[in-house]
Amino acid sequence: MALRVGIVGMGLMGQAFIHNMRKSQFIIQGFDVDAARMDQLREQGGHPVDTPAEAAKDVDCVIASLPTSDIARQVLLGPDGVAEGAADGMYICDTTTARPEDSETLFADLAERGIRYMDSCVSGTSTMAEAGDLVVIAGGREEDFEACKDYFAGFSRAAYFMGPAGSGARTKLVINLILAGNRLALAEGMVLGEKAGLEANNLLKVLQDGACSSKTMIDKGPKMIDADYAKQGQVKISLKDSRLMLEQGQRLGAPMLMTSTWSQVLQMAYEKGYGEKDTVAFFEILRGMAGLEERHGIDDVPFGKPE
Repeated sequence: MALRVGIVGMGLMGQAFIHNMRKSQFIIQGFDVDAARMDQLREQGGHPVDTPAEAAKDVDCVIASLPTSDIARQVLLGPDGVAEGAADGMYICDTTTARPEDSETLFADLAERGIRYMDSCVSGTSTMAEAGDLVVIAGGREEDFEACKDYFAGFSRAAYFMGPAGSGARTKLVINLILAGNRLALAEGMVLGEKAGLEANNLLKVLQDGACSSKTMIDKGPKMIDADYAKQGQVKISLKDSRLMLEQGQRLGAPMLMTSTWSQVLQMAYEKGYGEKDTVAFFEILRGMAGLEERHGIDDVPFGKPE
């Protein structure tokens, strides 16, 4: 029997969830503020609904994929929110990259309404998500994690229980921190190589086969070389995440040397109008600092500070 699931937030990541869950025969009812996303759901055989509350009706699980903690709280607990349509004991798997303390608060507030909440962050780009190549890292109750494994399997290749509420969000920030270091190091090395007169594609091929190889080099290296900044992630979202990382470092007394630099580079990229482009558009900032030409992305969207 096909499982019915609610999805709230159907952007790049949410659309990838829908693509894979429909292949796995899930029945999907979903909501997004963007009408175009609702049309996409309909085209994939899903059922658009008018509010987050309606997305929660007659399902055992709602998956949320939203930009920030504040938006997630409003969508889950605000007027016409998921909680208004939820039956007692329903699961919410919140994949939002959130402030961990906000996830802890949501867990407690939803528990008072009889709703089982997990911060169920995912690791991977939207392109990886489309291929089902995501990893779920979840915080909450372990029994809830076990109960939701079939839902996670619908859009990911693996799922890990990390501990109490907030643990998934904290793990996601650590993953994104290390990923940022990989991207920043690759960009710095590629700029140095270009300044040294090395041919970019040949250099990347060697890096991908060397001891420093990483998924970043495979996924993002060609985008840097080709100035292909069609979004798989976005500078503005990565900037938000970097600030969450720095906040955790300040709260916990952990050194955040690389993250501080990363956040400043992203801030420069945002201020120069790259906010809506793929995260690795920051490569152009390093090129400019090196006296190299800053190039437009191949999607030819005019640069300008996002509204």
